[in-house]
Amino acid sequence: MKVVVVAEFYPSRGDPVLGVWAHRQALAARDAGAEVRVLVLHRVIPPRASLDSGLRGALDAMMERLREPRRQLRDGLPVTYVPYVSPDRRLSYASWGAWASVPLALALRRIARSFPYELIHAHNAVPAGDAARRAGAAGLCRGAPLVVSVHGADVFYTAERVPAGARAVERNLGAARLVLANSEGVAELCASRGARGPRVVHLGADLPAPAGLGVRDGPPTLVTVAHLVARKRHADVLRALAVLGERYPTMRYAVIGDGPERAALERLALRLGVAERVDFLGQMDPGEAIERARRCTLFVMPSTEEAFGVAYIEAMAGGVPAIGCRGEPGPEEIAAAGDGMVLVPPGDIERLTQRIDELLSDGPRLREARAHARETVAAHFTWENCGRQTLAAYELALR
Repeated sequence: MKVVVVAEFYPSRGDPVLGVWAHRQALAARDAGAEVRVLVLHRVIPPRASLDSGLRGALDAMMERLREPRRQLRDGLPVTYVPYVSPDRRLSYASWGAWASVPLALALRRIARSFPYELIHAHNAVPAGDAARRAGAAGLCRGAPLVVSVHGADVFYTAERVPAGARAVERNLGAARLVLANSEGVAELCASRGARGPRVVHLGADLPAPAGLGVRDGPPTLVTVAHLVARKRHADVLRALAVLGERYPTMRYAVIGDGPERAALERLALRLGVAERVDFLGQMDPGEAIERARRCTLFVMPSTEEAFGVAYIEAMAGGVPAIGCRGEPGPEEIAAAGDGMVLVPPGDIERLTQRIDELLSDGPRLREARAHARETVAAHFTWENCGRQTLAAYELALR
């Protein structure tokens, strides 16, 4: 089975973290038996945020994108970056698929000469699914069934907050032969947006050897691995850290990731008097971030609009219990699959503080939670499982 994966978010030399989940799913499908090639929609115009550093900063950001090698081999997987231009995201994101469709069609025609693909798997309905649909509808590329994966952005962001976004999402989900969702909650949202019988395929994590799951050395450490944006609720964890300061004076908080909220979070840590116990570690290579998180005591991310949350299961696979937010599709599904994940109401600092204290103050309970966290991932959320589920979905789409 020959499959072309099309994605907007995908790791690059400029950003090795972006869309790493799409890369890992492509690798999982390959390891399960599919032949896979990847086409990345590579927008050469940098985001508006690059203008914050002035014209020179924006030009440097654009040149960095232009210098991205067009053809790369990532973990043995051939990846081609397809450059395109489009207007500003805020007003035009719903139409980016139209801007990318012709470059994508040309790339698909080139790849078909040596790789007669049978199926296109687009990550997100907008813009990747839209670009693939338009290329096929115009007869500009080899006709092949379209599978669209929804990871949350389509239903939480594009359909809700982008001008003309709802119509774009519904049009492209309706055109797909099969829609894959990363959780049952997201599948329900996809169905409400026109997807016919969406299928759930969970993303995964690597499962290390069951060593080192005993008591960690050193002071208790909370950790969050996420982009620094408001919905990830890092501020809630900082406030819980401040409340627990008297009971756990040596407790630390490791913040792995970067983003627009970093300066505000650093100021909040100073105001709360916890700055000396918070380590803003910035963006790390994915493997390094996972290894660092697995040396901590608890993974804490009470985020909202959380479609799945690979970071939870990556920590849990290493025996680090996780705390997420109740009512969110991903955390609810992970918690329902087994033990090792605790849920708290959104924005409830008191309950978050209580849950952290309950785990840290009870050694046997914490050790049990560590073992159960790993067991939950082993049973439900490995990349091997993801690869098998993805391959089965491809076979269904081709039938």
